Amino acid sequence: MALLEVEDLHAHYGSIHALKGVSFTVGADEIVTLIGGNGAGKSTTLNAISGLVRPTQGRVALDGDDLTAIPAHQVVARGIVQVPEGRRTFVRLTVEENLRMGGFTVSDADVAHGIEHAYSIFPRLKERRRQVAGTLSGGEQQMLAIGRGLMAKPSMLLLDEPSMGLAPNLVELIFETISEIHRQGTAILLVEQNAHMALEIADRGYILQTGTVILADTAANLAANEQVRQAYLGEI
Repeated sequence: MALLEVEDLHAHYGSIHALKGVSFTVGADEIVTLIGGNGAGKSTTLNAISGLVRPTQGRVALDGDDLTAIPAHQVVARGIVQVPEGRRTFVRLTVEENLRMGGFTVSDADVAHGIEHAYSIFPRLKERRRQVAGTLSGGEQQMLAIGRGLMAKPSMLLLDEPSMGLAPNLVELIFETISEIHRQGTAILLVEQNAHMALEIADRGYILQTGTVILADTAANLAANEQVRQAYLGEI
């Protein structure tokens, strides 16, 4: 059985039918990527899984437990954590205070361990531990957002556009770190405009178009697919 199961998911924003029967799975040992253009429904899918958007139809389950109707903070407590697009750090709090905010569902001992774990993954954050988050660079803020997400000890990490706005060398660092987090035992669902990088580290992928899954395959097959290469990899 898959760790995460999304079945026939529908979601609306008023009269806009944003998700139209999205279904996919993520295994406990997988990185799975969702690829699509702007407005395809990628972020809405993550928000529906996280409980930030209430689905109008369908089911979200983690390890067999139905999470569809529970509030977002309980979704976190069950093991799903989303790192949102745009980082959304608490800009007036320090790096370490931001990390502590991510540990509200775990024990004090786990918070202390989580902070050290975040510093081991991102040594730069340890150097900036007393620095106010709003003064960090974009790359450092992305590191902080991911570190904060790991504080709740998720079994499933949802990453929404982690490379957005970053310099190329930092993009490579972020993707190397995502792979390392996965190797340490966390399943990952990745939404990423940089389809090249996403398919390089993912096991499988799903192509979303106007709220519908139009293609699903291994990452290697998607990267070799002529339609995908033309539409999402910038190749003619």
